Amino acid sequence: MNWPAAAAFQVNSARLMALGLLVLLSGCEARNNVGPAKTEITLMRFFGSCDGQYAHVNEVAKGQGECGIITTLVNEFNATNSDGIVVRTEVVEWGPYYDQLIARIVAKDVPTVAVMHESALGDYVRRNLVLPLDKDFAAAGIATSDFTAHARRGVTIAGGTYALPFDSWSWLWHVNTSLMKQAGLLDPAGRPLVPGSPQELLAHARQFRRATGKPYFAWATANEPASNTRTFLTLVAQQNALVFGENGKSINMHQPAVDNALTLMQQLYAEGHVKPNLNYAGANQAFLRGDAGVIVVGTWAIDQFLNESGLASSPLYGSYTIFPFPQLYQRKAVFADGHSWVMLKAGSPDEKTHQAGVKLLKFIWDHSSQWARSGNLPARQSVVTSENFRKLPFRDSLAEITHTGIAIPSNVPTQRLVEFEIGAGVGNLLVSGRPLGEVQDAVETRVNRLLKKARR
Repeated sequence: MNWPAAAAFQVNSARLMALGLLVLLSGCEARNNVGPAKTEITLMRFFGSCDGQYAHVNEVAKGQGECGIITTLVNEFNATNSDGIVVRTEVVEWGPYYDQLIARIVAKDVPTVAVMHESALGDYVRRNLVLPLDKDFAAAGIATSDFTAHARRGVTIAGGTYALPFDSWSWLWHVNTSLMKQAGLLDPAGRPLVPGSPQELLAHARQFRRATGKPYFAWATANEPASNTRTFLTLVAQQNALVFGENGKSINMHQPAVDNALTLMQQLYAEGHVKPNLNYAGANQAFLRGDAGVIVVGTWAIDQFLNESGLASSPLYGSYTIFPFPQLYQRKAVFADGHSWVMLKAGSPDEKTHQAGVKLLKFIWDHSSQWARSGNLPARQSVVTSENFRKLPFRDSLAEITHTGIAIPSNVPTQRLVEFEIGAGVGNLLVSGRPLGEVQDAVETRVNRLLKKARR
């Protein structure tokens, strides 16, 4: 090779080496600019679907109602977390939710995180399907000491914490104050008179019917066993009584507190103080139409009724208030349950997925005050006592429920079936007029059979 050719060769070689180094450095820079590898987890829930309104809203503060708040909460987590975590939400209708969850577990298509009623949690813990979370909570900075009394009872089983409490929901009286005024049942400050005994409740109901020609109550008695169960258990608990045995394996429907509760409910219905044959939707509509003075339903209805009371065209316009289920017997108590979040054992096959699920739970925990806007009560004591929560409509009077709420004990298995059987029996008593003792015998027999057969 002559000198000019050799020189040209050296120049070209240098250029190729420089080009190669540039490509190599560009590749390194591109890799450095890419965020962490994405980790996809699944979240299974109910609360409805509202993607048409909120699919692209990434600020939870802009969400309204249960569906809007939970949708924007997950959207914000996806948009802001720095760990490359992507939450894929799977929305299931409330009715078949647990059937579909079990089917998913059997099919080994298990979500990472799932919403669960605290009343259902015990069955999943006994079947070893959900993870204990105490260590994860401590590592993530989720302080179980901040759980409200009701939330702590709901997620603690045999001394371990098995879910992140999301809220407490409870049975309330939602009241049409215009109808109460017409009936002469307001105090001088314009607040509804709250009955303090069964006799006083019956007197109020009779006075209301005479003055308005309408029943005092709308509550769901047709095809809504849970409604009857919750009212019944509230009245029993207010008498310092328990219907379930200490070991959760039996029910006792033959005791004075049960007689008192069922007799009161039967008398209210028989005298026409409960609008008859209403399902859940029918009861809500009857209240909104002004066909009854009080609807007995949960905290989740606050947002809907409050919005309705702001419409000039509504019979509820400017005439809505709420209070906890009144104390009619010896102590304050009201049926309450709660939503919680569990991590299913088969839903996080590796540590990376598991930690992603825990980080989502921490994000939910940090935004507890946002969920409180839905009407459900906070599971965090620090939120219950916060100024922002107390500023929400009616919440100050409801804070007591985080302490007075009662539920079916966690050691009672198959609670959804038990709740159905109790409620069906109570409904039969109200609607068909069957003798009290006959209904008590039937409920006790069916529930004890269920509890005996339940897998533990």
